[in-house]
Amino acid sequence: MAQALYIHWPFCLKKCPYCDFNSHVRAEVDHALWQDSLLADMRHEAAVAGGEPLQSVFFGGGTPSLMPPRLVSAILAEAERLWGFASDVEITLEANPTSFEAGRFKELSAAGVNRVSLGIQSLENDALRFLGREHTVDEALAALNAAQGLFARVTFDLIYARPGQTVAEWDAELSRALAFGTTHLSLYQLTIEPGTRFATDVRTGAFDPMEGNDAAELYTRTQEMTLAAGLPAYEISNHAAPGQESRHNLTYWRYSDYCGIGPGAHGRRGGSATQRHKKPENWLAAVAQCGEGTVELHALPAYEQASEALLMGLRLAEGVDLTKLAARTGIAPSALLDGAKVVLYKDLGLVWRKGNRLGVTAAGMPLLDGLLAELVSADLLGA
Repeated sequence: MAQALYIHWPFCLKKCPYCDFNSHVRAEVDHALWQDSLLADMRHEAAVAGGEPLQSVFFGGGTPSLMPPRLVSAILAEAERLWGFASDVEITLEANPTSFEAGRFKELSAAGVNRVSLGIQSLENDALRFLGREHTVDEALAALNAAQGLFARVTFDLIYARPGQTVAEWDAELSRALAFGTTHLSLYQLTIEPGTRFATDVRTGAFDPMEGNDAAELYTRTQEMTLAAGLPAYEISNHAAPGQESRHNLTYWRYSDYCGIGPGAHGRRGGSATQRHKKPENWLAAVAQCGEGTVELHALPAYEQASEALLMGLRLAEGVDLTKLAARTGIAPSALLDGAKVVLYKDLGLVWRKGNRLGVTAAGMPLLDGLLAELVSADLLGA
């Protein structure tokens, strides 16, 4: 049974440099139609994955802070009716820190949102222009100040390892970020994804990505500074004071069940994967015809569940409980991992093992992608 709900709102103000969602830019949105459709999609999920109170609700996707607060309120009221809410339910909404969106914070708080994730991304105006963001640093700080006055929990993200960025520059920017006193930060290295504007810029020579060794140095400095500030990494890119971790994201990383509604939303429930139609018009048509927007539902074989759980769980500082994973999938702990590689990387200080729990050390985290390919059993990855 799902204990988390993800609502994907697909619309953006303009094309984002990180994605190819050209079709997700709209001048007009029929909010009444969208409310009816999202509620119908949600009722379908509750019918097949209800039974336990929701621990978290997450509004994400394009620019969910552009959703009318009354729509957010309607979704939350229906979700509570269908599932019930845990007494300390976490209700997060992603927001861009423009003055227009910050102006909605008071209404969003009244609607039930108690945690906001701000896409600040940089505290340098030149970097914001490079990243293709619409806001300025002054707007971002005003939005952060407004959010801290209205929501119980506030987090924001920054992107580092930008072209030409020095350790001293990142030190200054991160020090400033930590001084705002939020209990959670998401700190991501700049990555170049295929099909994005950045990929085109790199291919045409507009800029060169930071070298791996330089990026690793910034990563190490990030860990040192956040730990000293009382926000240790609980996941490779996420830092929080104890007890302030994102409960919703922990659902994903711990490979627990969650329902996803709205265009492009993914879900995991009962050993099956769900995916909604990505294009908004296709999703709306499916809901109108079928009462829900699923384009794909398939049972995940045990090996696929196991590999997904390992690939997600080893991102966490807490690691993975191999006994629990074996009980869930029916795959013996010895078959989940390459035992010889576990011993090798444990001896090298890149992996730790305590009883039935396995994890990646702080020294191993910068090498996580390579380690995962080595540690997870080839039988799982290649099946």
